[in-house]
Amino acid sequence: MTHPRLEDAEAPQRSAVEELAIDDSSRKKFLKMTGSGAAASLALLIAACGSSKKSSSSSSQSSAPPPSSSNSGSSSKSGGDIDIVNYALTLEYLEAGFYEKVIASGLFKGKSLSTIKVFGEDEAKHVEALKGTAKQLGGKPAAKPKAKFPLKSASSVLKLAQTVEDLGASAYLGQAGKIKSKEVLAAALSIHTVEARHAATLNMLLGKSVTPDGAFAKPADMSTVLAAVKPFIVS
Repeated sequence: MTHPRLEDAEAPQRSAVEELAIDDSSRKKFLKMTGSGAAASLALLIAACGSSKKSSSSSSQSSAPPPSSSNSGSSSKSGGDIDIVNYALTLEYLEAGFYEKVIASGLFKGKSLSTIKVFGEDEAKHVEALKGTAKQLGGKPAAKPKAKFPLKSASSVLKLAQTVEDLGASAYLGQAGKIKSKEVLAAALSIHTVEARHAATLNMLLGKSVTPDGAFAKPADMSTVLAAVKPFIVS
């Protein structure tokens, strides 16, 4: 009679990115699920997560938990993914609310307004997708936070939008290495690329580099991102 090896029983569950990095079969299935265009983004995620593993300690995850952490503190394997999904949902609530207020402000007209409306629609769809994902994982979607944004002028709003979108893209990249479910990783990957495209468009409008971090995007940990958006949340 054979017994499972002790080290196998005690081995921590791999993240989805780690499994995809070492398992050709899983990687092929994942790329088929997300589309061949995801290959470059997946390579970027693997590289970024690997390079930031030492600098992004687990303590950053616990220093500022997402609003719904009380709903997902069970021993369920998907508990960590629910926390990440609700963290992302909180950010998407803020982004969608920001664009709603920008559209209503009357600061933009013509093509600029049309672009902002598209961005707002994208963020609203992200909200609905993440709410659905949280429910599918057996958790409760995070509550929508009350928010306020300084809308003083068109130029200041564009700068704020660029900062928010850059932060959003970095936030998804920062969590990619912690996600266990390949389905959740696929959703995060698809949203991350859109956030990055939004940020690139805004950088171009502001006369900045569309790739401010160079050839490889930089991830941001949860505590850093939540600290950055805290001024916009009404307590």
